[in-house]
Amino acid sequence: MPRTPDPDEDDLDALPPVHFAEQALLGALLLEPHRLDEVPPIDPDCFSTAAHSALFAAIRSLPAPDPAQHTQNTDWLEKVLTTAQDHVRGLSASYLHTVIQVCPRPRHAPAYARMIEAEHARRTLRAGAQRLAQTARDLTHPQPVPTTLAEADALTAIVDHLAATFPPHPGSLPRTPAPTPAAPHNGDEAAEEERLLLAAATAHPRDVEQMRWLTAGDFTRPLHGGLWQSATALAQRHAPVDPVTILWEAQQRGLLTADTEPAELLDLLGAPAVGSPHYWGERVLQHSLLATAHHVALRIEAFTDDPATTPYQLVVGSRRALADLAAVRTRWHHATSPAPAPTHQPTRASAPPRAGPPRTTAPSPSRISR
Repeated sequence: MPRTPDPDEDDLDALPPVHFAEQALLGALLLEPHRLDEVPPIDPDCFSTAAHSALFAAIRSLPAPDPAQHTQNTDWLEKVLTTAQDHVRGLSASYLHTVIQVCPRPRHAPAYARMIEAEHARRTLRAGAQRLAQTARDLTHPQPVPTTLAEADALTAIVDHLAATFPPHPGSLPRTPAPTPAAPHNGDEAAEEERLLLAAATAHPRDVEQMRWLTAGDFTRPLHGGLWQSATALAQRHAPVDPVTILWEAQQRGLLTADTEPAELLDLLGAPAVGSPHYWGERVLQHSLLATAHHVALRIEAFTDDPATTPYQLVVGSRRALADLAAVRTRWHHATSPAPAPTHQPTRASAPPRAGPPRTTAPSPSRISR
């Protein structure tokens, strides 16, 4: 929603550049209303303030005056002001004169409109990223993954619309540094479920071979991810799997440090198995998907917060960020989709030999027994 500041506010240093682009466009249209046909098709919602939005809506709703008469009187300007005042209080005739005076070149109205459109796209993308971040962290929702993925789809649609509005051009990727990943919102719960998974995987190594959709990067604790890699490597080699063999494999992979207590790892891996590895693996992957969605949203929001990021850079950077979420989403689909039922091809019974044509000639003399 556009904010509603005082139309005559004097704190010009605190105003963003788009504010002056909006004033320039409104001034151009008030001076030369026929220029409305030259500007890109933008809506009143594209403006950053309610006052500017109301003025543009009024200009667009009223028939353009005769150019010759418009230079002689202010009748049309008074109609614009009256129409806009029905929606926003505080507008005055002096503010209309202000936007007219600050317009450098009325013929540059299309360029001003393009700036406004670009900034509106930035705000829309930021709002979509914020909704995704909030949804990914909402642990009260009964179905967090479908809700989060729906917000990701909505954000993707915003990026696609932005790409269609602003055609690509040669340029670099966004220079905005990626934000530091936030700490897990429910780190203790996620770590406990990882421990339950490792214990179940140790007890049921055959189930682990079918869980290629889970990677070490899905774990909140690097050590847990390394132990998972060790267990899956042994299972895929059809080697013996138990707490001792997993501990030895972890040592060979360089996972044990001075701070690692082997006895504690043996207790972790040898704990009584509760539930199946597949169940706990889905839980671990769910935490990973939600964490990835949250981080992707923060990355895109950081792009929008950088005023130096162009609309095309917003598209490229956002699509790359969303691709990371799409990769986890694909693995989630593999993990949660039911296994296809085996199809049995019906065996075709062999057809009886066909009878040959009847013999109509006498046997050859050479075959007559003598």
